Formats: sequence, C-alpha cells, structure tokens
Amino acid sequence: MKGIIGVAKYLDDNAEMLANEIVQEISQKPNFEALQEELEQAIIVYTEFIKFLGKSLFSSENNVPEGLVEWSKTNGKRTASQGERVSIIIARYPPTRLVFIDYLTNISIEHGLSSEEVVFINKRFNYLLDISINETIIIFEQVKDKIIQKTQQEVLKLSVPVVPIQDKTAVLPLIGSIDSERAEYILNNVILKILEMRVEYLIVDFSGILTIDAIAERYLFDIYSVLRLQGIEVMMTGIGPELAQTIVRNGIDFSSIKTYATVKQAIETQKS
Repeated sequence: MKGIIGVAKYLDDNAEMLANEIVQEISQKPNFEALQEELEQAIIVYTEFIKFLGKSLFSSENNVPEGLVEWSKTNGKRTASQGERVSIIIARYPPTRLVFIDYLTNISIEHGLSSEEVVFINKRFNYLLDISINETIIIFEQVKDKIIQKTQQEVLKLSVPVVPIQDKTAVLPLIGSIDSERAEYILNNVILKILEMRVEYLIVDFSGILTIDAIAERYLFDIYSVLRLQGIEVMMTGIGPELAQTIVRNGIDFSSIKTYATVKQAIETQKS
C-alpha cells in the first residue's frame, strides 16, 4: 500500500506535467486531429482527472472522488455548447486510454509496485474514466436535446408568421410541410398572437403547402373553430385540388369555411 500511496502523491504533485506529456503524445497519434485550443483545453481537463485519480488511490474500494461527476458534467455541457458531435468525443477516448495506461504502468514500475498493484491502479483508472465518459455523454445529450428543442421552437416561430396587411386583417401563410407538431404550435401559440393583434379577419393561405397529414388537418379545423369562437372571421385560400381531395377523403367538413383561390380574391371580397 505504501507504494500505491507514493504513486498517488506523484500523480497529484505532477498532474500538469503528466497532462502536458500525455496530450502531446496523443496528438501525434495517426488520424488524430484537434485544434491547438482543444489541446490546451485537454491539458486542463487531464490535469484535473489525474488529480482525481491520485485521490482515489487512497481507497481500496471503487469510490468515485467527490467532484468527478460534476467535473464530467461540466465537460459535457461545454462540449455540447461548442457544437461538437458526441462521436468526436468518443473517438478520442481509445488513444487516450492507451497512452494513459502506458504512463501509469511505467510510473507504477518506477515506484516498485507489484504486478497486482499495477493492475489495481490501471483498473481504478479505467473505472474512473468510464464513469467520466458516461456522465459526460449523458449531460452532453441532455444539453444537445435542449439546444435542438430551442432551435425547433425558433424555426416553428419563423415558419408561421402572422402578417398584418390592412386594418384588422392579417394573413397566416402556411409554407412547406404541415405535420401535427407544427399544427399544434399554431394552435397553442399563433392563436394568442392573433388575439393580441386584435385581428378581426384572418386569411389562412395554403398555396405554399407541400404536404399535410390528417392529424394536422384536424388541428387546423380546431384552429378555425377557436378563432370563430373569438369572433374572428377566418377565410382560407390556395387550397389546391390534391389538398382538397385529401381533406374530403379524411372526412373533414370545410363546407362552413369561406374559401378563395387567392389571397387577393379574399381581400377583394372582404372590401365588397
């Protein structure tokens, strides 16, 4: 145990030096690519990890040093925020693991450790590294999911603009593909915007629609119903033959809705 304590102290005292050497060796491996700022960040990360490893050697049990999980989560958050892919993180671990094991084995031999003690240190290293990888990936995916959800919400917001065209009249141009998620967003968010704008006449233009599913169609009918209950007159334009056939086929009754070929026709009818 005395020899292991010596290794633990050596790791703690020389963590930064070892991190520099390990990063330098890893960066020279074939097919390993990283920017200089990434290598500098790796030195900081590995310095902390080596210190964690040193502290863990004072216990014969597989206890995770206090702070390692939080440290790993911080790395995951930072990596996700920087826009890196998780595959890039994973790809860097195999060469990192091999270089670390070589260093730890040599250090252990220099301190006169037995074969069993060398195995103990390497097993402890692998255990901590795997814990760190797991925590890093878990938080990475959580942060990435939040970023994706935020981006999707921003895209949804931009994809369904309410455009005022004259006093108390606005157009809701629908463009691209309408699925249930996008239709639900219109129901839950765009209606509030329409009410805030004090619109009395709303023209929903379908001329830019590429595809629409049955669930989305029913959502749109619900949107029409809600707006009508609020005293807003809804007109629909640009419903092409294919879309009209789909609506009929799905059994949705649009007969009570005023429809026009173009937005211009709807505006002219309203004026008259």
